Order: sequence, then structure tokens, then C-alpha cells
Amino acid sequence: MKLYSRVLLVTASFLFVHFNAFGADGDTIKIALTGPYSGGSAALGIASRDGAKLAINKINAQGGIDLAGKKMKIEIIERDDEGKNERGALVAQELSGMKDIVAVVGTVNTGVAIAGDKYYQDAKKVKIISPAAGTASMTQWTKIPKGELYIFRFAANDGLQAAAVVDEAVNKKGFKKVAIIHDSTNYGASGKDDLLKNLKKYPEVEVVAIEKFNIGDKTMKSQLTKMNEKGAEAVLIWGIGPELAAVANDKKALKLNAPIIGGWTLTMSSYLDNAGKNADGTLTPQNFIEDISIPFVKEYHKAYGVKLIPSAMSAAQGHDAILVLAAALQQAGTTDSTKLKEALESIHKPVVGVIKTYVNPYSTWDPTKIETHEAFTAKDIVMAVVKDGKIESAYNRDVKKDQKQAPKSAN
Repeated sequence: MKLYSRVLLVTASFLFVHFNAFGADGDTIKIALTGPYSGGSAALGIASRDGAKLAINKINAQGGIDLAGKKMKIEIIERDDEGKNERGALVAQELSGMKDIVAVVGTVNTGVAIAGDKYYQDAKKVKIISPAAGTASMTQWTKIPKGELYIFRFAANDGLQAAAVVDEAVNKKGFKKVAIIHDSTNYGASGKDDLLKNLKKYPEVEVVAIEKFNIGDKTMKSQLTKMNEKGAEAVLIWGIGPELAAVANDKKALKLNAPIIGGWTLTMSSYLDNAGKNADGTLTPQNFIEDISIPFVKEYHKAYGVKLIPSAMSAAQGHDAILVLAAALQQAGTTDSTKLKEALESIHKPVVGVIKTYVNPYSTWDPTKIETHEAFTAKDIVMAVVKDGKIESAYNRDVKKDQKQAPKSAN
């Protein structure tokens, strides 16, 4: 009898360990999607989430992810961080404590990442920041020892974007006097610092004014008037939310000719819709441009009943982040966090996404090189321009070579 009981105990223990290696119910892999699904940054969060869902639906339709010979479908857990730091921290606390959550994909706002991602790191739970969060969301980890960071980012980092913005203003347009305006969030402040860092490379260029605005501000006339009085030839802008449109609208009202050049959030629907024709001519770095000839764009429009994606780059990054995560899970053959992290750092096979084909997008974390956990480089960025409410390539560079390929799952 004792022997029989011991066998039952050992068998039960084995089943428990085996069961928990693959998620709560043994048949699904639970992945959390987080982001601002309400509030001023919602266009970015919703687009990223919905792009991720398209990838997940494709993977599940093909039977799921192959984990050591067993097909596992993805189950989604959603959390709205509302773009608020304190809410983001609560979401991260909750998800980091859920043993059956294998990985987390999401976050737009830098402050949310700073407030919440420490919980994922402490719990050793893989987190892929997508589609945004500023430079500080990764530089905060420079004291984490080599190979021990569980936070990855799937966006063109602000340093790369700021370099592209400054290059556009100084080298391509030849401006000698520029002004900076940014919002008062962590993202805006971080972007302002990145712009100034890049402008230091050009001592002949004068920064004639640095202005800021708060979330909820309705007018920017005071800031723009100061810039104009000081002879600004270009307005370099960094911010997030509908307030960006007020800059374009007030610039038009004041009859200022200085063009707006700024971060990728200038393509979000809240800017394009609220600024209308006043947004025309806006220049911004992108790594994905919406084009109806791209299969992914058609799929998104059909699935969600829209003619324009709220934030095309966010949607594409959310989609591709899932494909890369799925490839790493299949390679790891387990949902063990450490093995999943290591697989992300050494993906063996190319992953064909809608933005590009990813070949070793990450490498072992090096605290002196945050790019080891960044998926994109400068060569992935193109300058885009707003024309009639739509985003187009500013210099006709072909950004659709990879995007027109049919995306493949990780199976």
C-alpha cells in the first residue's frame, strides 16, 4: 500500500511539473497584451494590440506553437494601462505574479515602462515593449548584469529616431536655427534630451528655443510665438497624444512657415484627424508605412472594419513582436522564462514579418549596449511625410520589399 501511494505521489508530482511547464491548462500558452486602450495614447495601444491579435489568430489557425512536439495555442490576457504610470505599475504587479503568464507584450508610454517593468524583471518574466516607450525604458537597466535582463524592446528607439529628425532638419533641409517643443511626460523629456544630444554634433546650428506643453493643453500659441520671434526655421517636436495636433493647428493660425519634424507618433490618428490639412508637410521617421498593397494592411482593414489603421507602425510592430516571440518559444521548446529569454537572444531561424525579416534581432544583454535588446537599427528607418492625411515615403525609398511578403508563423 505504501509503495502504491508513493508511486501515485511521484506520478502526480511529474504531472504537476509537466503541466506547469506549458501553462495553466496544459493546452495553451498564455501571453498578456498590455497598453493604453483608453486615453490619449489609445490609438497606439489599440493598433499594437490588434496587430498582435492578427498574428496570434494566424498561429492558432495553424494549430499553435510547436513546443517540443506538442502543439500549443496562444491564449490572450488583456490589460489596459490607460497610459498612466500608476495604473501601469498595478498591471505589471498583477501580471508578474501570475505564474501561468508566459510573456508580456505591450506598453506605449515611457513612464508606464519605468513604473511597471521592474516587476517583470524581478519576477524574471519576459517582457517585450511594443510599440513604443522612450529611451529611458531601456537605459534604466544599465546596472543589470550581463545576460540577466528579461526586458526586450520592439521599436525603433528614440535615439535612432532623434538622429533621423536632426539629420532631416540639418543635413537635408539645411536649417541653421531650430526650436524644440515637447510634452512634459517622461517620453517627451527623454525625446528632447535625444534631440539635444544629436544637435550637439552640429555646433553651427542654434537651438533658439526649448518649449514644453502638458497633457490636456489646448493651445500652443504662446510657445510657437516665442519660437517665431527667435527665428526658428524648423519646429522639432516630441510628444504623444492629441496635443500634437494643437501645434500644427496653431502654427497654421499664426501663419508660421517653419515645418514640423518629429518622432513617429506624428502618424497616429489623433494627430492626423485633429490637425487635418494642417498636418500636411509634417516629417517623421517610420519603419512601416501603411499601403493597401501590403497583405497585412488589407487583413487589418478587413478584420477591424477600418479604412486607415489608427497607428500603422504600432500595428505592424505588435504583429511582428508576436511572431518573434513565437519563434523563440518554439526554439526553446518550453515556457521556462530563462530558456525563453536565452532563445530570444539567439533566434536561429529568420522570422519573416510585415516590417522586415528578422535575423538575430536580439543578442545577450550587455549593460553597456542597450541595442543588444533592441530589435531595430538605423537602417530600418525611413523618413515619411504627411500628405492629405496619409503617410507617404518622403524620398521614395522602397520600404515595402519585405512588407509585401506573406508573413509566416513560427511553425
